[in-house]
Amino acid sequence: MHRAKRSFSSNEVESLKGSIMPVEFRTEAQSERYGRFAGAPTPEQLARSFHFDDHDLELLSRRRGEHNRLGFALQLGTVRFLGTFLTDPIEVPLGVVSYVSQQLDLPQTTGLPRYMERTQTHHAPRAEIQKAYQYWEFNELPWGFRLSRWLYTRTWLSNERPSHLFDRAAGWLIERKVLLPGISTLTRLIAQIRDRAALIHAAANFASFLAFRGLAINESTF
Repeated sequence: MHRAKRSFSSNEVESLKGSIMPVEFRTEAQSERYGRFAGAPTPEQLARSFHFDDHDLELLSRRRGEHNRLGFALQLGTVRFLGTFLTDPIEVPLGVVSYVSQQLDLPQTTGLPRYMERTQTHHAPRAEIQKAYQYWEFNELPWGFRLSRWLYTRTWLSNERPSHLFDRAAGWLIERKVLLPGISTLTRLIAQIRDRAALIHAAANFASFLAFRGLAINESTF
């Protein structure tokens, strides 16, 4: 005996749609600190990201002019700390400039604005830093896929808030030296993955419910 195909009721469809998450879930604080300085780094953060070892200093010594050495050093420390390069590489807290200047034995009054006079002067170091320290673009394989897989796993196994997941995803990228994508790109990715996982989970639960109800009906006929 063939059973008639069962269609979902409007209430059941709306229940599945209800799991879809709005894209804008970030807090104002998250938006302000993503890929930029939100206040001065702590002494521990300065020591971790803006301390230069012998390899760093050798690379810095190749720069001509004090302003170029300082500007290059700021870009190197910034990408370690923020996970991205700033559009204006000298837009950093004064405490960072002071900390870096002392290490390089440079006067804090070094003319940083000169570093911005020629576009090539502050754009070329980005490529050099990426190559020397093996930083990756987000759209290079396999990083987008790996992050998506990591997000799916966390979403499936836990019920983390999307804002919490956003911070963890940014940390995941920084730890692996993958340059942060645009904030909207990462936000949409997290929203899409959570939506898909939620729909799959809801559909699986509903299928289990139907299977259980069908089994109960069959057993009641005996």
